[in-house]
Amino acid sequence: MNGSKRTPLRTPQAYPEHALPPGVQKLPRPAALVKAQALAFLMFEKPDLDATAAFLADFGMRQVARDGERLLMRGAGDAPASTWRGVASRSRYGRGLQRGRRGRLARLEAQVVGAPPAGRRGAGGGSGVELVDPAGNLLAGPGQQTLAPLPLRAPLHPHTNSVGLLPRINATVRPPLEPAAIARLGHVVLQTVDFANMAQWYMRHLGLIPTDVQYLEDGTPTLCFFRLDLGAAPADHHSFVLAGGIEDKYEHSAYEVVDLDALGQGHNVLRANGHRHMWGIGRHVLGSQLFDYWYDPDGMEFEHYTDGDVFTADHPTHYVPLELASIWAWGDDVPASMGVRRDLGTLFKVARLLWQGRLSLARLKLLGRAMGRPRPWL
Repeated sequence: MNGSKRTPLRTPQAYPEHALPPGVQKLPRPAALVKAQALAFLMFEKPDLDATAAFLADFGMRQVARDGERLLMRGAGDAPASTWRGVASRSRYGRGLQRGRRGRLARLEAQVVGAPPAGRRGAGGGSGVELVDPAGNLLAGPGQQTLAPLPLRAPLHPHTNSVGLLPRINATVRPPLEPAAIARLGHVVLQTVDFANMAQWYMRHLGLIPTDVQYLEDGTPTLCFFRLDLGAAPADHHSFVLAGGIEDKYEHSAYEVVDLDALGQGHNVLRANGHRHMWGIGRHVLGSQLFDYWYDPDGMEFEHYTDGDVFTADHPTHYVPLELASIWAWGDDVPASMGVRRDLGTLFKVARLLWQGRLSLARLKLLGRAMGRPRPWL
């Protein structure tokens, strides 16, 4: 490097909860009222259903039903269809979770101020309960009807040749050039101004387990990857991610595909059909997924992923410093859209939050430093 001092390469250190560095605060875990069993479906309102349907088909979903105001799409699994409803206004979303122990649902409803009554029709049939979180996001807990699974091709990675291991002899790998068929909905990510209260609400009302908690320089938790509590059964590293920030909004949703070849060929199809790419292909650090991000016609973010971590309920929570570099292990540089826009709109949002007392100047500076440090070599 022409005699210049080399910057050491490193991955942010992860600490189990029982061995936290001094000053790092644990994320309190309240007793769970109900334990969600699956992230079942998402609900969107979109201004142009034709454009939405075209994107989702290229993204790898299958159409279940379509009328003038509603579009039902699904993956290959038996989870209920996701709903896209036509509206004239901007895009919005909600989501549904399958809950266990139906008899405790009345207790859950009693804890939520203003929860609508039971009996609403779900996206995939059946009836259930709708709840609203502290930021106004709609959650549905329906007794959904399952769907007949659709066929998926077998994964190709078991045939991968590597040094000292040659399972593929006298044979080739020819992945089909087709959309990356969605196996299932994997996770959804929200940004929130009030991380502490929102995290408590989701852990209490859905029984979520913190897998990895990221903290600021002052030791306060500000981002968490939550998994479902499935006991001894393995659960995805995260089904829900909550990130502290300067607004309450949907960040992205993620959908599992069969393998890396599906990720790559799906990327080709989306590019060939003129859709707007966001980021990837690469590998995340927390969760380990291979990823590829795309924008839908309205600019909402959708992720393909494969090869994610899974944990049982007894796996301990880990804590990691919040740094921009902790988002990905390798791949293209993190896009500017993953950070905070430096424009007049952002300035007004921050000023309003400071005036309302919902954000302190000290926290704003900590968030800025954490998300303003890319990898040292970039």
